[in-house]
Amino acid sequence: MPSKRALETTPFAAMEVLEKAGKLDDVVHLEVGEPDFEPPAIAREVASESAAHGEVSYTNARGKESLREAISDYYERQYGVEVPLNRIFVTPGSSPALLAVMLDVVDPGSEVVLTDPHYAPYPNFVRQAEGETTTVELDPETGFEPQIADFEAAVGPETAGLLINSPANPTGAVLSPESVEALVDLAERTGTRLISDEIYHGLDFDAEAHSVLEYTDDAFVLDGVSKRYGMTGWRLGWIIAPPDEEQAINRLVQNFLICAPNHVQDAAEAAIREGAGLDSIRDTYRERRDLLLEAARDWGLDMGYTPAGAYYLLLDVSSLPGDAFEVADRILEATGVAMTPGPDFGTQAENTLRASFATSTADIEEAIERLDAYFESH
Repeated sequence: MPSKRALETTPFAAMEVLEKAGKLDDVVHLEVGEPDFEPPAIAREVASESAAHGEVSYTNARGKESLREAISDYYERQYGVEVPLNRIFVTPGSSPALLAVMLDVVDPGSEVVLTDPHYAPYPNFVRQAEGETTTVELDPETGFEPQIADFEAAVGPETAGLLINSPANPTGAVLSPESVEALVDLAERTGTRLISDEIYHGLDFDAEAHSVLEYTDDAFVLDGVSKRYGMTGWRLGWIIAPPDEEQAINRLVQNFLICAPNHVQDAAEAAIREGAGLDSIRDTYRERRDLLLEAARDWGLDMGYTPAGAYYLLLDVSSLPGDAFEVADRILEATGVAMTPGPDFGTQAENTLRASFATSTADIEEAIERLDAYFESH
């Protein structure tokens, strides 16, 4: 009999759609955030050389020192902040990093404040630590930018953490520097731990994404190489821990994660130090977003906002018959275009589909052509 914890873990809809789509022919995949850009050539070369030279053993649970130096240099170069190596923990992907942070921050029965919409697995991470979630509703009319007064109202005696994500999945919203600073202040005033998921940093094309580390050392930061370097399957992330949480995170990582793959750490270091610039990638994502946004307006599914980062757009399907799951299934079967049902991302996304523009421009144009024909005939 599965445990209560396992039974309460909800399916990840994007992966469920991917599984369904995998059984069909000629599918255009807009359901997952899978960058179509190749990883930096230097990362591929270093990974191959590293494995060939036998760099396949365990490493320090914190990660190789040279990689942590590269990560530290990145924060100084990108944000002008100094991050000591002892606060950096390399992990096999950013998802295990978030699980380790939740196990550190959350006691049974305590709360974590999330935005709504939010990245679909967030509540499941909180549940694994036997915590509860409370949400702050976001509005497309304000570009899904959180209102600080709503966060203030959501924080209570049982609140252990505030979990933010900017640029955000699924909305593409980017927090303003004023909002980041205000959230840092709120966390400090209320004794709440701020946790910032910055995995889409570098993919901000209409607004500059600011790290919480520019404003405080007393926050957790989660990041990795999957999104901006196109290294999703390499599974390499990291935690920046507050100074007073370093030993606790080290114990959790040692026990539950052991270490990230040795040769992948070398590849990640190469990508961070020498990977190609992101300017052309950002420009391409902006062009793809604009293509999809214009099409959404033509279809009458536009929510009235423009994603400023990441590579997702929410479509309003409330005018179509059936719930979002039925709409997604119907469109997939009729057109071969796969999108993720919005309810996975919270109540504020119940009547939406999430479309990813991480796929190629040609695929997006093909998806638009198929959906144009579908909506014209329906």
